[in-house]
Amino acid sequence: MNFQIALNFEDGVTRFIEAGGHETVADAAYRQGINIPLDCRDGACGTCKCFAEAGRYDMGDNFIEDALSADELAQGYVLTCQMRAESDCVVRVPAGSQVCKTEQANFQASISTVRQLSESTIALSIKGEALSKLAFLPGQYVNLQVPGSEQTRAYSFSSLQKNGEVSFLIRNVPGGLMSSFLTGLAKAGDSMNLAGPLGSFYLREIKRPLLLLAGGTGLAPFTAMLEKIAEQGCDHPVHLIYGVTNDFDLVELDRLEAFAARIPDFSFGACVANPLSAHPLKGYVTQHIEPRHLNEGDVDVYLCGPPPMVEAVSHYIREQGITPANFYYEKFAAAAA
Repeated sequence: MNFQIALNFEDGVTRFIEAGGHETVADAAYRQGINIPLDCRDGACGTCKCFAEAGRYDMGDNFIEDALSADELAQGYVLTCQMRAESDCVVRVPAGSQVCKTEQANFQASISTVRQLSESTIALSIKGEALSKLAFLPGQYVNLQVPGSEQTRAYSFSSLQKNGEVSFLIRNVPGGLMSSFLTGLAKAGDSMNLAGPLGSFYLREIKRPLLLLAGGTGLAPFTAMLEKIAEQGCDHPVHLIYGVTNDFDLVELDRLEAFAARIPDFSFGACVANPLSAHPLKGYVTQHIEPRHLNEGDVDVYLCGPPPMVEAVSHYIREQGITPANFYYEKFAAAAA
C-alpha cells in the first residue's frame, strides 16, 4: 500500500511523494528525484534527521543513539533512512528545497469562475487537468501569476482540490494588479499559471481544541482547513472568530453555517470593527476570545490576518498569562500595482 508523504523544506516549498510501506521515506524520495541529505543509510550518522509532524510510521530499531536519541524519537524526530510510513505523513526537512535537488511545482490552469462577493472580496476558482495532480496541506498558498505580466501574487487556497479545481478568496485592492485584472478583464477560460504549494501555515494533526482567528480574506486558509476537518472528522472542539472592518467585508457566512452543520462541536463568531456596524458582534477579534477558547493553554491557535492583527492577538494572549500548546500564524499584506 502506498502513502502520501508531504516533505516541507525550510524555504517554505512543499513537495509530495508516494511511499510504499516496504520502502523508507528517504528511498522513496530519491526514487522520485528528491535528495534528502543522506550519508550512511544505516541509521548511524544522523544526516537524514527530520521531524515528523503528522502520521503513523515505523522506525524499527536499526539505528544508534548517537544518530537519534530516545528523547528525540519521543518528540517526533525521525531518520528518513529508517522511517517507513504506515499512513499519510507530514515530514519537516531541515534543508532548503534546492539543496535537495527539487523546487516548487508549476501548474497551468484556466479560470472557471470569478465572482465579486463584496466590494472588498473576490472569489476566484481555477480548473485544469494539471491541477488534478496538485497536492497541498490545507492552509498553504501558491503564487498566482497575473495574466499579461511577469508578476505573481500569493494567495491561500480557500478550498481543497476537487476534480482539478481549487478556489481562492482575494482582497479587492484599488489599483492592485491582480484586483484590476479580476474585476476588469478576467473571464472564464482565461489561462492562469501558479507555482507551489508553499508555506508553513497549515493544519497539523488535531490533538487538542483549536482556536482559529481570521482577519478579512485571512478566512481563506480556514475554509480549506474546515473542509479537511469535515472530511476526516475531529474529536475536539473547534472555534473560529472571523473579524472584518465593515459590514460589507463579511463574506462566506453561509459556508461557515454549513460547516457548523457538518462538523460536531464546531462553532464560529463573526465581528465587525466599525462601531457604526449593524452586525450583532462589534469590535476586534481579541474582544471575542473567551477564557474557554484558550482552555488554560491546552489549545492550538491558528491566526491569519494583516500584520497589525497578528501583533494585537499575540500581545493579547501574552497579557492573559497563557502560553498555547502551539501558536501558528500567517501575516499577509495586500499588494498594489
